[in-house]
Amino acid sequence: MRLIADLHLHSKYARATSPNMNLEGMSAGAKLKGIDIVATGDFTHPVWFAELKGNLKEGESGTGLYNYNGVKFILQSEVSNIFSVNKIVKKIHLILLSPSLEIVAQINEALAKKGNLEADGRPIFGMSAAETVELVMGISRENVVIPAHAWTPWFSIFGSMSGFDTVEECFGDQAKHIFALETGLSSDPAMNWRLSKLDKYALVSNSDAHSPQKMGREANVFELQKPNYFEMIKAIREKNAKKFLYTIEFFPEEGKYHYDGHRDCGVSLSPAESIKLNNICPVCRRKLTIGVMHRVEALADRPEGTRPAGVIPYKSIVPLHELIAKAIGKSEVSTKVSELYSGLVPALGNEFAVLLDVDVGTIRRATCDEVADAIQRMREGKVGMKPGYDGVFGELVLDEKENAAAGRGEQARRQKKLDEF
Repeated sequence: MRLIADLHLHSKYARATSPNMNLEGMSAGAKLKGIDIVATGDFTHPVWFAELKGNLKEGESGTGLYNYNGVKFILQSEVSNIFSVNKIVKKIHLILLSPSLEIVAQINEALAKKGNLEADGRPIFGMSAAETVELVMGISRENVVIPAHAWTPWFSIFGSMSGFDTVEECFGDQAKHIFALETGLSSDPAMNWRLSKLDKYALVSNSDAHSPQKMGREANVFELQKPNYFEMIKAIREKNAKKFLYTIEFFPEEGKYHYDGHRDCGVSLSPAESIKLNNICPVCRRKLTIGVMHRVEALADRPEGTRPAGVIPYKSIVPLHELIAKAIGKSEVSTKVSELYSGLVPALGNEFAVLLDVDVGTIRRATCDEVADAIQRMREGKVGMKPGYDGVFGELVLDEKENAAAGRGEQARRQKKLDEF
């Protein structure tokens, strides 16, 4: 059974999150997107946890998953650790996964002694990332801790502004519990493969969605006999390519921290351009926000294009609303885009089916040539991106002349179809 899992998102109790990120909205979004297993988000928030306990139905005994409105849910939260190491402030976000409400209740009881769980769906703690891992894993070895969006400049394990250079440096003797890293929107597996010290870690991809529309923009694809927390985690831990089939990725240039730059100054620079300027903004003369591409380059010990043995492959996508909008030259929120989206989804199954599986000829019969052509080009990696920087999302480019002018982006040059791996 092929299963698509989005293991990291947020509820309506997190800051800057849609009020529709409740169980009703999440389950509806999962069905529309084609997500089989979706994270609850924010199980540390007391009010949200009470809603989860009151509404989720336990699935088949021993699966570690819960049901709501025909959708499988995995218990998940994200925490923020802000702490000092040698008088240098570090800011790390961690994804927490757990197989039961009873275990989550124990996690919440322990974390409540360390910080204010009611303040935000993603609570802040002054303890180190290592202390958090020790606390969570001390409650149950079935829990999972994954460093979130590993390369984001702020709030990530390898972030240029407040991170570390290695997993061991961040977690110390608790690194033994870390077996996976989340790539984040601004990096993809190929970028991570350039670091030999990451070979032992599985790479997972999740949406980190704050609204139902953003669910599934990144995800993980499994082949399991049935939905099961323990089997899914085992497949990730072992990097079992027969069970953990591939990840679904944002084109990393479209992530909002891919390039270096300054949003307020309108300055976007490649790593090479930043280095020539000593990483100083040419407008305001302050230090640039160093993006993911630059940070990967600084830590990499392998050339671009390296593919180590035993890695899980990936497919890159553009969310369907965005792809349709660019194809017809309209806003994503326009009536025409909504009409075309509705003509494809759920008529052809769900959004993932349209983006990845349904024959292009079938898609062409259900929509206009421009949209069908855009989907085919996306599948072939023949799209370009104006890279995102300093909190500004990148922009999809479909026009060939614009692609050439923009250099078409690193990803467009190297992206391969899954069957090329």
